Amino acid sequence: MTLAHKTVLITGGGSGLGADLARGFAGAGARVIVAGRRRAPLDAVAARLSGVRAIPADVTDEAQVGALFDAAGPVDVVIANAGAATSAPFAGTTLDDWNAVLAVNLTGAFLTLRAGLGQMDGWGRLISVASTAGLKGYAYAAAYSAAKHGVVGLTRAIAQEVARSEVTANALCPGFLDTEMTDRSVARIAEKTGMDARSARARLAAHNPQGRLIAPAEVTAAALWLCGAGSEGINGQAIAIAGGEA
Repeated sequence: MTLAHKTVLITGGGSGLGADLARGFAGAGARVIVAGRRRAPLDAVAARLSGVRAIPADVTDEAQVGALFDAAGPVDVVIANAGAATSAPFAGTTLDDWNAVLAVNLTGAFLTLRAGLGQMDGWGRLISVASTAGLKGYAYAAAYSAAKHGVVGLTRAIAQEVARSEVTANALCPGFLDTEMTDRSVARIAEKTGMDARSARARLAAHNPQGRLIAPAEVTAAALWLCGAGSEGINGQAIAIAGGEA
């Protein structure tokens, strides 16, 4: 099987992992659509990669997600990658904070995958980008951990419904990534603790038994594998890409 002539839609495609996924799938010959709230980063990704189209959309808005898929046309692979993280003690997490994190990470995945599945005809791949936070709990990240656990559960439920078709649904669960999102986490740790940025980054890397941050390309490779020959039996899995983090 080849990705040539396949169409791949990636949310959160303007930076970080989303931009790397766009690069990987475009390099494999797919037609790629990157979506996100900010047009400028999406246009920048599309400008430097052949076969990539940018369509702005807010994944928390049902109407915008519907318009996104109408504009995209039939797609073969949907990657629900849009996400956002905050850090706060559980007792200090406000309802607004909670709702905002769940809206982007969980409701956004629900709306994206539902719309994608609804227009698939035959072969398809639904991939959600969760996190190791969807497999375990992290202190000071209750809302994010809850949202990513929800993404994993959602993906496993979808997988049961599509199991008799040519569609599969799987979740990728990276540890701390070497991306802009982690840069923001490092900045928050440094601000709140007085720790220097290098020490804060090392603190996050220490969650990985390999002692490093995960490269976006490692997650992209896993996504490509899920869309390649021999992946047909991989369905309903939450695949950790985290160096053995338990």
